[in-house]
Amino acid sequence: MSKNYHTSLLNGENSVSQAVSLLQKGECVALPTETVYGLAADASNIIAINKIFEAKGRPKNHPLIVHIPDVSHLENWAKAIPSTAYDLAKLFWPGPLSLLLKKADHVPDEVTGGLDTIALRVPAHPLFLEVLTQLNTGLAAPSANRYKQLSPTIAEQVMQGLDGRIAAVLEGGPCEHGLESTILDLVSQKPRILRAGPVTQQQLETAMGQSVDIPKNHTELVPGNVEAHYQPNTPLRIFSSEQLLAEMGELSQKNYHLIVWSDTVLEQCKKATSRVATWSNLKNDAALFGRELYVTLYQVDQTCPEQIIVEQPPQSDAWAAVNDRLTRAASR
Repeated sequence: MSKNYHTSLLNGENSVSQAVSLLQKGECVALPTETVYGLAADASNIIAINKIFEAKGRPKNHPLIVHIPDVSHLENWAKAIPSTAYDLAKLFWPGPLSLLLKKADHVPDEVTGGLDTIALRVPAHPLFLEVLTQLNTGLAAPSANRYKQLSPTIAEQVMQGLDGRIAAVLEGGPCEHGLESTILDLVSQKPRILRAGPVTQQQLETAMGQSVDIPKNHTELVPGNVEAHYQPNTPLRIFSSEQLLAEMGELSQKNYHLIVWSDTVLEQCKKATSRVATWSNLKNDAALFGRELYVTLYQVDQTCPEQIIVEQPPQSDAWAAVNDRLTRAASR
């Protein structure tokens, strides 16, 4: 796709109404959510939906999450909705949980990648909710980035990736969570997490009073389910804490950037006397680490290191989403 747009950054007094107007005209507008910035278009407008795929360079058989104003809109997009969906909506909506349900018959196949299921959620960001409320319909909104690249968590990142390819970006500040929503399959016999996210397996099991599967590998086409995804331009590798400590001397002599979280490795980074290697310190907390991950990778990319080395986070439920994104980011 050639660059056909003068992409506007909407951040003034009338920014929401400007975004609404563009969306009503069938344009794509990047909107802030509490997870990442989403590339929104009217989910009932096939021409608008196709603009999402064109702008992102995303395969058309990859389904899109539809964002709705509130739980009352579920029946506009899904059918045979289990009571569990309404129970979860009461607890987690607005918020970073997407529910996979049977799609309503009238929903365009372009939205669902030709599948008979649809992922729905109510986002928590006040600007996105205001846009949805004014439109009173659903907006498809995958992450506002080129296909397989880093999801954006600040407006600047959206502009760098999609400038000239979309109508506008609505400035909404940095995203609260920084990682994409959890996708929960409520169509299968047993609930399954198809994409790890801010809402954890433990939280869902507690809410539902039953076990929830989180398969290490699955074949369903859902957003983010490709091996290589969420990638910076710089090659990324994951090292264990022990490996980083053992190889710190060698690594610190190279044009690498190290991203670390543990106090032990951080102290070794501080002691390294290299004039070449650089490092960033993210928090030893899954939520805080996730919030800063994409924006840190974006900022490191701008410095053009030869390689990014990330210290392997803990392998626990709380860190599942972070580990999922890092594994895909490291795939080449």
